[in-house]
Amino acid sequence: MAVWKIADRTLSGDRALVMAILNVTPDSFSDGGRFLDPEAAVSQACYLQALGAAIVDIGAQSTRPGSTPISAEEEWDRLSPVLQALQGRLHIPLSVDTFYPEVARRALAAGVQILNDVSGSLDNGFPALAAATGAGLVMTHHGVGGELVEDVFTYFSQALLAADAVGLDRRQICLDVGLGFGKSREVDLELIARLPELHAAFPENLLLVGGSRKRVVAQFTGDPPVDRRLGGSVALHTLAQLGGAGVLRVHDVEETVQAVRFTDAFMKAKGE
Repeated sequence: MAVWKIADRTLSGDRALVMAILNVTPDSFSDGGRFLDPEAAVSQACYLQALGAAIVDIGAQSTRPGSTPISAEEEWDRLSPVLQALQGRLHIPLSVDTFYPEVARRALAAGVQILNDVSGSLDNGFPALAAATGAGLVMTHHGVGGELVEDVFTYFSQALLAADAVGLDRRQICLDVGLGFGKSREVDLELIARLPELHAAFPENLLLVGGSRKRVVAQFTGDPPVDRRLGGSVALHTLAQLGGAGVLRVHDVEETVQAVRFTDAFMKAKGE
């Protein structure tokens, strides 16, 4: 069974883990501005934990298509008061969504246990940082053309080799298929369909799928607005769980936790 080693604990892959999204940004595509205030962000993090999230993933920089990058200092200025206020408030791991090594280092010092690296890089120092601190690390595939689904297999293999090169325990890595990152909606859908192949190819690592409210949901459900994509998002993540995904990164935590529990019961009833 796949596991994810994170600092002082090991997360089991016997049931899909719900990673709750918490954006402390003014411009994220779904909930930008709602939790920019640190007090609102802290309250929301505690609420997400109460709803059954296994991880809270905090991001201070939008990665939506067309967004304007902010500096590492500005990103840290948004994160710092939230992380400081959350110390001792959560019993589940806290993750930070960043591609800046300097932000990652500061976040780890402030109590974060998971680095969610959305850069797609293999040489930005994140594996070495995780090796030195024991942090969990999410490594995300970005599409750059070519046979994209096959590229995911290649990237995951390279990510594990990059871990080996710096002495990082492979079990500290979670592999994100990167829905929407440089991919067409058709490729996103194909990735969900081929998750069982990825799961079989990388059985020791949890696979992460994050399709919550994304354009892949809109394209195949009649193009509803962002705030009306719950049904499609839950369906996508249920199919991902059935295909072997071990971590589901979502906005709608309560509904997804319920779906995960039912799907888990169904899979056990089938003897899977």
